[in-house]
Amino acid sequence: MQKNAASIGEATRDIAFLVFPGFQIQDLSGPLAAFDTARRISTGIPYRCHVVSLTGGGVASSSGLEVITRKIRSHAYDTLIVSGGGASVDLHDLSAISTHLGKAAAKDTRRIASVCTGAFLLAAAGLLEGRRATTHWKYAKQLQREFPDIKVEPDRIFTKDRGIWTSAGVTAGIDLALAMIDDDLGSAISHGVAQMLVVYHRRPGGQSQFSAIADMQPESDRIREVLTYMREHLHESLSTEQLASVACISPRQFGRAFLAETGETPAKAVERLRVEVARQRVERSAEPIEVIAHAFFKDPERMRRAFIRVLGHPPQSIRRMTAHNAASLSES
Repeated sequence: MQKNAASIGEATRDIAFLVFPGFQIQDLSGPLAAFDTARRISTGIPYRCHVVSLTGGGVASSSGLEVITRKIRSHAYDTLIVSGGGASVDLHDLSAISTHLGKAAAKDTRRIASVCTGAFLLAAAGLLEGRRATTHWKYAKQLQREFPDIKVEPDRIFTKDRGIWTSAGVTAGIDLALAMIDDDLGSAISHGVAQMLVVYHRRPGGQSQFSAIADMQPESDRIREVLTYMREHLHESLSTEQLASVACISPRQFGRAFLAETGETPAKAVERLRVEVARQRVERSAEPIEVIAHAFFKDPERMRRAFIRVLGHPPQSIRRMTAHNAASLSES
């Protein structure tokens, strides 16, 4: 692939990826590959990538794969990206990392970011106080509960708030890295990186974490049965009364039970499910958007408003972005 031209005369930026025992390997490998690819397809050397830890040496990921790291240095990096941890990692035991993050912020590190549950480390360091942030949808409620001063946005793929960036789980780290590269080097380079990695260029930060509803796992059989019923009857009105009858409890009891077990009101869950299914048809077919709207929302304007609430973009924009990304991947 022919190299694109980055900004001539730009200083080389040091990008550090901070890991710890039990980190999630994709939280490191995805963003690292994006910045390394940007380096390889650019004129000059826009980035130097460093994989670092508090002690240096070999650090085992949650999968058992070990990476060799350098000891994190005392002076500031341009960008410091913190990986998330596997299910077995207690992030609250990593106070030394949070202390170092606070020092990095004080030393004028230009950007500090987290991937997935790395947001807990940024929060423990006080870096997210009063800021918007996201994390993996499964842990968003916990982040909000433990750090109430953060404005947690569980539906976002990534957020950017005054030099502090956070992203959702695993592959969302690539979206975060592409957005940073776009800011630094422009859209031609970030587009080229996406082509080389064969990923979308690029999912906007406001796009929803689509699996949040599909992967809900309520404790009781009756709420699981209601979710199954919702998915199979999205063309119906699905009123609270109708859903309560499926659960065989009163509408008031149903509303409380559903919210307690899923974190969503029934109406919000129905809307998200409809948007997920409608989005797939918007992206994968040439059906008129009006036809898709009538199948699930009865009205194109209602579907447009629902898409904006859940995905951050109207259906027409989603279709345009999908077409553009498909063309980019074809070229790649």
